[in-house]
Amino acid sequence: MKHSDTDLLWLSSLRFLWKHPWHFALSILGVALGVSVVVSIDLSNNSAKKAFSLSSEAVTGKTTHQIKGAAETLDEEVYRKIRIDEKVRKSAPVIEGYGRIEGMNRTFQIMGVDPIAEGPFRNFASQQAGIELSSFISGANTGIIAKSVAQELGASVGDRLTVSVGGRAYKLRLIGTINAKNDRSQRALENLLVVDISTAQRLFNMEGQLSRIDLILPEKNTESIVTDLKSTLAGGATVNRSDSRSETVAQMTRAFELNLEALSMLALLVGMFLIYNTMTFSVVQRRQLIGRLRALGVTKKEILTVVLKEAALIGLIGTVIGIISGYFLAQVLLKLVTQSINDLYFVLSVQELSIGLYPLAKAIFLGMGATLIASFWPAREASEAKVSTVLKRSSSESKLAGRLWYFAGGGLIAGLVGVGILMIPNGGIAAGYASLLLLIVGFSLMIPLMVVGMAKLFRPILGRVNGLIGKMSVRGVVTELSRTSVAIAALVVAVGATVGVGVMVDSFRATIVSWLEAQLQADVYVQPPSAVSRKADAELEPRLVDLLKETEGVANSHTVRSVDVSTNYGTDNLVAINQGASAQKTYQLKKAEPDFWQQYTADNILMVSEVYAYRNNVALGDSIFIQTDRGKAGFQVQAINFDYASDIGTVTISREIYNRYFDDRAISGLALYADEGLEVDQLVERLRDRAEGLQDVFIRSNRGLREASIEIFERTFTVTTVLRMLAIVVAFIGILSALMALQLERAKEHAVLRANGMTPGQLWNYVITQTGAMGVMAGILSVPLGILMAYILVYVINLRSFGWTLQLMISPGLLLQAIGLAIVAALLAGIYPSLKMAQSNPADALRNE
Repeated sequence: MKHSDTDLLWLSSLRFLWKHPWHFALSILGVALGVSVVVSIDLSNNSAKKAFSLSSEAVTGKTTHQIKGAAETLDEEVYRKIRIDEKVRKSAPVIEGYGRIEGMNRTFQIMGVDPIAEGPFRNFASQQAGIELSSFISGANTGIIAKSVAQELGASVGDRLTVSVGGRAYKLRLIGTINAKNDRSQRALENLLVVDISTAQRLFNMEGQLSRIDLILPEKNTESIVTDLKSTLAGGATVNRSDSRSETVAQMTRAFELNLEALSMLALLVGMFLIYNTMTFSVVQRRQLIGRLRALGVTKKEILTVVLKEAALIGLIGTVIGIISGYFLAQVLLKLVTQSINDLYFVLSVQELSIGLYPLAKAIFLGMGATLIASFWPAREASEAKVSTVLKRSSSESKLAGRLWYFAGGGLIAGLVGVGILMIPNGGIAAGYASLLLLIVGFSLMIPLMVVGMAKLFRPILGRVNGLIGKMSVRGVVTELSRTSVAIAALVVAVGATVGVGVMVDSFRATIVSWLEAQLQADVYVQPPSAVSRKADAELEPRLVDLLKETEGVANSHTVRSVDVSTNYGTDNLVAINQGASAQKTYQLKKAEPDFWQQYTADNILMVSEVYAYRNNVALGDSIFIQTDRGKAGFQVQAINFDYASDIGTVTISREIYNRYFDDRAISGLALYADEGLEVDQLVERLRDRAEGLQDVFIRSNRGLREASIEIFERTFTVTTVLRMLAIVVAFIGILSALMALQLERAKEHAVLRANGMTPGQLWNYVITQTGAMGVMAGILSVPLGILMAYILVYVINLRSFGWTLQLMISPGLLLQAIGLAIVAALLAGIYPSLKMAQSNPADALRNE
């Protein structure tokens, strides 16, 4: 065809889309929702990473290396030795921790510095930045905050701020503000409170101690300098590169981010079913027109091109809308993602979304790519069909009926490949999701054949329930299989995902409840408020510990100390307990040497959590070398315990062994046992009265701590629930789109039924029964797919992501809810098309026959 003829063909295509605005809009909405979910998750994850990176850069400054102690503290004498004896002039002492400023609903990073030494390291904390030494190093509690934070607080220089650290309140005088040079610096410093070293030592109860020493080492001979420094350091102190913390954080959150991204892709996958359904309908509805065009000389390539151009237009508009809506959805998800990170990993405060080019490029690629991939098959069908058959309306359905077994065979092959990927030893998380995707695709390809089989069972049943209309409704599902099967598949995948993720969450919840019941043997637990919900990183006042132990009604007690230490596997969480015989009941052991508990308090042995063993490939009999205050010491792994409090893993030793190697006598948590016959709630009130005025601490009963732990768990999975619901919304639109397509294409068929005596009410009944049947089929088929997905999520992806072993819990109620959800979604989607069909004038539809 000539160029003008090609333009005419494209204008004809646009005119068709314009004449069917609802269907066009639904197609765009399907793409937009899928893209929106992907964009929102990417923006949320990237914003969290960016916020941490900015904060880390601000705190690290120009530091190249850091000296850290064996546990979380370092004797300040080391700084004198490094700076004076070793003559490392570019060195600066730092104390780091977290706290809250009264009037601000967020956690601040508190940084203790020496402004005289800070010049080469951090501009904002140095004497050159304008800090008045006489005010800053005055012996009183003083500090500076970002100018924007001071304005938000309504505080002026000279005002007193109340700072809460580990449940202890301190007054601090504001002696200046940090003026950021640009927006980037301002965002980085908005959650920072800078104090002098002596103030920080009082705030964190670290008299004579530091968190670390920052160094700027020359590029030349760096390795030799580090070696010399290591040889002079005593007490297990180490020299590390400054970027090692960022690498550790990235490793911690990698699995969490990947799981969110995989769930977001599910919505796009469901959207692809909708796109395929849309383009199939677009081709089928114009089958006669395409046949005439082919007879007039339009080539196959031109037909293929115009259909793909339509798809590209839908994909482009949908992607743009998806990116815009994804930005607003990210505003909501960002809070959930940030909360989960704060509960699980580390303190993070994200004030605004960070928009990068990668998430946008990825959205365009996925949105356009998914649309064109889903549209290619219908476009190819339109271009390859022979003129003699393309003019027959039934040709598409006849072809599909003849290929049912081929589709099912292809689905079986895809499923077997997915199972094969699962069998790969040491397969990663990506392999787990790849196998899950193949199993979903394989199951979807088998759905048309299963729908035909189910229709044979449904037809007599609905015939008895709803007479002839019931039989006709089921038959209509099969006769329009090219559309109905795709709509059913979209709903099956979405509801199946709900079942799969729901079973995983229920399994997780049941496992944690069972573990907590075993773990919480004491009657009352005392813990200072912690910056990270699942990490005991604060300390109890020694006076408070003694006071609570001596409280009337307390029969027994044990303590817990939690610190981060350096091992041959990196930076690990070390937990020291002085629990007696009840420890055997508290810790559920997965594997252990026979005499583990008998040697636990006497020998250099320890137990590691299941997660730790999985992440570091540690087995019974292996040794872990820990940097202690006495130097590097080796401990043999003699037990592996179940632990769901951390997905990073923990190392547990007895307090007796800990005290041999560490000079730290602090306590992170206290467990108390009530006298026999004493009500636990009564003891809790008594303990709270005793603690008042000393330190703000959480004093909770066994039941109260269990409820608080489950609340954190529920909060962690909130973002997962949101993503599940979005997938259902996409599937709902898919069903609505399919039914509207059926309404438009079968208008003449319904007109004939009306002309032969079917009333509007009967026609409405016919359509609603048909959509109800589709919903029941989708609900039933979603159950086996959902259980299959749950099995992979629980036993493969969850294990590879976090290292936890869960008990698979399948609730009959959840399965019934899934079937009900599919039926309700289908019925709701069918209301508008059924009313439209019932109200249509048969004369209009038959006029051109």
